[in-house]
Amino acid sequence: MAKPKDQPPNPGKLIEVDIKDEMRRSFIDYAMSVIVSRALPDVRDGLKPVHRRILFAMSELGLTPDKPFKKCARIVGEVLGKYHPHGDTAVYEALVRLAQPFSSRYKLIDGHGNFGSLDDGPAAMRYTEAKLTGVSMEILADIDSETVDFVDNFDGTLKEPVILPSRVPTLLLNGSSGIAVGMATNIPPHNLGEVIDGTIALVDNPEIGTEGLMQHIKGPDFPSGGQIMGISGIKEAFETGRGSVIVRGQVSIEEVPSSSGRGMATGIVITELPYLVGPEMVINKIADLVKNDKITGIADLNDESGRDGLRVVVKLKRDAKPDVVLNNLYKHTQIQETFSINTLALIGKTPKTLSLKNLLQEFVEHRVEIITRRCKFELGKAEARVHILEGLLIALESIDAIIKLIRAAEDTDTAKQALMKKFNLSDPQASAILEMQLRRLTGLEREKIEKENKELNKRIKELKKILSQRQLILDIIKEELAEIKKRYNDPRRTRIVAAAEEFREEDLIPNERVVVFLTEKGYIKRIPLTKFERQNRATRGKGGIKTREEDAVEHFIIANMHYTLLFFTQGGSVFSSKVYDVVEGSTQHKGQAIFNLVSVSQEDKITAIYATSEFKEDNYFVMLTKQGIVKKISMDNFESVRRSGIVAMNLDEGDQLGWVRRSYGKDHIIIGTYDGMVLRFNEEDLRPLGRTARGVRAVNLREGDYVVGFDTFSADSKDQILLVTTDGFGKRVELEEFRVQNRSGVGLIGTKFKSEKSHLASLDVVKETDEVIIASAHGVVLRSKVGEISCQGRMATGVRLQRLDEDDYVASVTKHTEEQSQVEASASESELK
Repeated sequence: MAKPKDQPPNPGKLIEVDIKDEMRRSFIDYAMSVIVSRALPDVRDGLKPVHRRILFAMSELGLTPDKPFKKCARIVGEVLGKYHPHGDTAVYEALVRLAQPFSSRYKLIDGHGNFGSLDDGPAAMRYTEAKLTGVSMEILADIDSETVDFVDNFDGTLKEPVILPSRVPTLLLNGSSGIAVGMATNIPPHNLGEVIDGTIALVDNPEIGTEGLMQHIKGPDFPSGGQIMGISGIKEAFETGRGSVIVRGQVSIEEVPSSSGRGMATGIVITELPYLVGPEMVINKIADLVKNDKITGIADLNDESGRDGLRVVVKLKRDAKPDVVLNNLYKHTQIQETFSINTLALIGKTPKTLSLKNLLQEFVEHRVEIITRRCKFELGKAEARVHILEGLLIALESIDAIIKLIRAAEDTDTAKQALMKKFNLSDPQASAILEMQLRRLTGLEREKIEKENKELNKRIKELKKILSQRQLILDIIKEELAEIKKRYNDPRRTRIVAAAEEFREEDLIPNERVVVFLTEKGYIKRIPLTKFERQNRATRGKGGIKTREEDAVEHFIIANMHYTLLFFTQGGSVFSSKVYDVVEGSTQHKGQAIFNLVSVSQEDKITAIYATSEFKEDNYFVMLTKQGIVKKISMDNFESVRRSGIVAMNLDEGDQLGWVRRSYGKDHIIIGTYDGMVLRFNEEDLRPLGRTARGVRAVNLREGDYVVGFDTFSADSKDQILLVTTDGFGKRVELEEFRVQNRSGVGLIGTKFKSEKSHLASLDVVKETDEVIIASAHGVVLRSKVGEISCQGRMATGVRLQRLDEDDYVASVTKHTEEQSQVEASASESELK
């Protein structure tokens, strides 16, 4: 028995294939299908297949702007059933996007009903209606003039266009985004007027470059407005097809009603957001940041958006810094977004990354082809019509003979053949004569035919001329673009402003006043100055550093959060840190080890801390060692100190850096020694040295003597010197009692001592409003107002400031300014541990 013809060979047997080859072939087929038929737009009409099919189907349904709306479910069904064999949800989502004013810069579909918002989805397709817009009609224009190729639809029963004629560069107008296999596209929308101006400029000057095009096309123009920060990213994207731009919302700082409803408060008002960012998304993000303490200073959030547009109000606390909060919002929320541009589109069936000029060139060539095909189509129709008109004119010349011939013929075919033979007519001409109505035999109709024939012959010449000269086709492109601009141009929505600098960390941190504490054991912390309330200074206790097991504050300074801290060590090194890098703690908090902040060795000891916001070349640091070596160095040498530290001063063996003071070039310097000698000299005696220099001799020390105090002051200062001896005596002395001497001298006697065992413990330049803390070797602490200490002459012994045990002595004296004293006034020494 013979096998049926349609039965495959070896029925029931499997065909073996190499799985690697099959996977490779199948994946390539899938990838090409996604690239060409789904994810990427065509450079010519700027549409993906689904969008093209939606617009064509709506055109076939007659949903032009002047016609009534039709249910979206009907449109989706038309698209699915005839052209796009995919899910209805995907088709409806694509349709909705073309109708959303916040998604499409120029809507291609006019939606009626709930088409969603930035935060909410659209209503179901059975509730919404749609029709085409005017811009869509420009994309579909001339589609019936054989301007584009048609191919079979998915089941071969209908024809659909391969491309749409598009009179406008839709790819730039509305942009596109899509993820294919191994590639993706992300093209921002642009302004129609600018794009048309740029296209016309390219037609006029094919050699125009990116900068020339940017004179017309300024950059992306998002439907949501906002601001693009700088043009460098735009230029890069226009030149290479790849780049990124920073997009910010439109934000202002205003006075708004407070949360309590009583009075006004400072608020950050957001009226525009970056492309496709919704207010709900931003509000939720801000709320999370506030909840997790990543942003401070926000009191309340309100979404006041409505018919008048977007409005989100961020109400601030009274003590908040609006600029700092705003910078944090830019950094941590979607109020500022980076839009990555990748201008990838299909040229034929090949994906290619395009520069702005390449993209416009492809569009112009597309329009050249469309107009050429349109002219050929119109020419063909005109020539065919002229041919008919010529036959009609022949008939009108011999109308009586033709009527007689027709009446004598047995049927239509016989009459046609007789006409063709006798009057030398073509088949179409003979058919037209036979179909001509009797009313057209009048003289008036003859004139109409002759006029039409004349006009068509004139048009045929014009069309042939256009087809023979490319420049005439380009002129038509320009004319059509200019007309479209006149109808649909609108102002730019997205502003292009100066580039935003990358946020520095301090831009996100309030520049508030803080107190920085460093303890004897090397622990450091900062506390906001506002934590220390004003109190009566007379309420202080005497305890605080009574035993060696406890740690006590050795240095503390008041500075702003943005200041730079310089840590000078006894070994002559200097280390740097920002104030905000110091860990924040409470009064009970231990703090962090200093070597975790800067790379100071545990063997070295910090001898001075300085805080500054600027490093001026004409401002100086004056450094003094225990052995009386002094160095003056410009502050700008320390502007870029590494965390690992640099050399501030080279020291002799056995010497230590003891003091660092700021000076202004013409100050006076005063030094006190262990034996009670005081030397005052002019800072101008010191010339500025480099970092690695040793310095020069400041004071001539006798054997066994060493420096115990040092300060700088202006030449006309009315301050005084505070001298404290090791046995607890002290006094204030007027500066004028110490005349200016030469550097490296022995100095003058600064004080007399009560006993041979007594020596000078410290020297400081003070004001009456300052305070001093005197600590003994046994840990007894005295705190005194400077103004309460007696003012005496150089040769006086002073008054007793602190009573000491027989084996005790003054170990350190710390001067506090009025502001520093206020801090101490609100916290006991024990609280500062």
